[in-house]
Amino acid sequence: MFIDTNADLFAPRAPVLKPWRPRALTHEEWPSLDYRAVYAWRIQTLDLLRRDSTMLKSAREYYSTHPAQFIMEWMDTYNPRKGKVKWMPFVFFKRQEEFITYVEQLRRDSENGLVEKCRDMGASWIGCAYSVWCWLFLPDDATGWGSRKQELVDKLGDPDSIFEKIRLLIRRLPDIWLPEGFKWREHSTFCKLINPANGAVIAGESGDNIGRGGRKSRFWKDESAHYERPEKIEAALGDNTDVQIDISSVNGLGNVFHRRREGGMVWEPTVTEYPRGMVRVFILDWRDHPEKTQEWYDARKARAEREGMQHVFAQEVDRNYSAAVLNTIIKYEWLTACIDAHLKVPYLRIPPPDMWAAGLDIADEGLDRNAIVARQWIILRSAHEWGERDAGITTRRAISALREIRTNNRIDLEYDSIGVGSTVKAEYNRLVDDGIVSRNQINFKPWNAGSGVVNPFYRVIKDDDQSALNKDFFGNMKAQAWWAFRTRVYKTWRAITFGDVYPADELISFDSGCPMLMQLLKELAQPTEGKSSGLRMIVDKKPNGTRSPNLADAAIMAYFPAPEPGSTVVVGGYSG
Repeated sequence: MFIDTNADLFAPRAPVLKPWRPRALTHEEWPSLDYRAVYAWRIQTLDLLRRDSTMLKSAREYYSTHPAQFIMEWMDTYNPRKGKVKWMPFVFFKRQEEFITYVEQLRRDSENGLVEKCRDMGASWIGCAYSVWCWLFLPDDATGWGSRKQELVDKLGDPDSIFEKIRLLIRRLPDIWLPEGFKWREHSTFCKLINPANGAVIAGESGDNIGRGGRKSRFWKDESAHYERPEKIEAALGDNTDVQIDISSVNGLGNVFHRRREGGMVWEPTVTEYPRGMVRVFILDWRDHPEKTQEWYDARKARAEREGMQHVFAQEVDRNYSAAVLNTIIKYEWLTACIDAHLKVPYLRIPPPDMWAAGLDIADEGLDRNAIVARQWIILRSAHEWGERDAGITTRRAISALREIRTNNRIDLEYDSIGVGSTVKAEYNRLVDDGIVSRNQINFKPWNAGSGVVNPFYRVIKDDDQSALNKDFFGNMKAQAWWAFRTRVYKTWRAITFGDVYPADELISFDSGCPMLMQLLKELAQPTEGKSSGLRMIVDKKPNGTRSPNLADAAIMAYFPAPEPGSTVVVGGYSG
């Protein structure tokens, strides 16, 4: 044994590293993650598995049904921006673990999925890791990968390409997990990986050729919002796979990715059943990543603004589809600034008065959904939507939702009275006549989007004699209501960002605890401004084939009540 006679025998010793079996971490746990402890656990466990074939067989059986654990315990991920330590164990944060659960449900149910992500969330790496797990543990499985350019699918030595990610993941695996008989030169070729032990394969395609390579168990389409001719790909893939998974940051309105996202249903970990044939949407928001703090967001945003790249930031970080649309009515950044404004603006930090109002948008076509939004004073407290098409059931469900609000005052519910909504009042009147509900408790008020403007001879900008009249500026009440909502949001953004002072009744706040808040904000940022034949402002709620913004419509009604018959005054403290 070699002894270093120069060593200080009395120097404090480094603490013994305790092996740690990885699991998905919460935001609070993430900063304490020590990758050395994971490697210590791997070394210890690997030694046991190599010495005990029965234990190794048992481990294989366990991992064959636990993809997330296999990835975290035995795979490494690569980040060239990490300085000296570019390789690290693939330990998940919670949302990444849920991503694996989501993909497993798609596989189980043979359904399509869509992953809407902000940049740098690890979605492609997770998809590649899951593909390797399928390749190792699912006999005769066939995974397909595609992207818009060949070099993004496979480019030797470039970890930005899909197949180089997959190869790197496999190369870092301990030899006990590699397929029996696997040889790199023979079984790893351009855009293809073969498992000689179980017949599983991973294959890649690019551009218009995606979907031409034969049947696949599932097909991943990376950055699919950016394809040049996505319709061709859709036609080819429709016959070749039962599970198509689109992964992408957003890229404007109306493309195939956006239309599929609008037609889908957001996936949640607590929901186990979804309508057959409906795309399941998994959202990776920057807030899901424990290293992406508010300080990180503010610094990134400030840099984008300095460089004049706000629209790119809005698409890639805020996932704002309408960022590139110049004539959107309400900017997404204004909306997000208003989250918990009643806690941010000093003169709004008061007990809110017990004043409630609500809006009800009624489903009337296709995949349209009912939506109800309720506000206390200026604070939007709740937002819900559901798919029931029966107007009577919708009426009763709206009443039940409002009864959950504890108030001694009457709640006025503005409801869309055109089309299917016309039958709502009949059901409401029946409930009143039968004594089931009282008008002094909940009062249904018809709201007609196409009716004439309110206060037609008021100025759009009050106290400004040079401002246009409401009747000359707005094409109908819908346009006027959207503009009034926009003004609330803009003034609140100014109050938060620059300290401007406005009357409290002219502002707005979105309670961060509101259900479906982010979906509501997305919808509020969707409509664009147009001009009627008389050059007055009109609202295009569904630009480029988007879905009807039901939650947003309900919110607009809640904050812009229709005037009572004979009245010319709009409740809310402003003229238009």
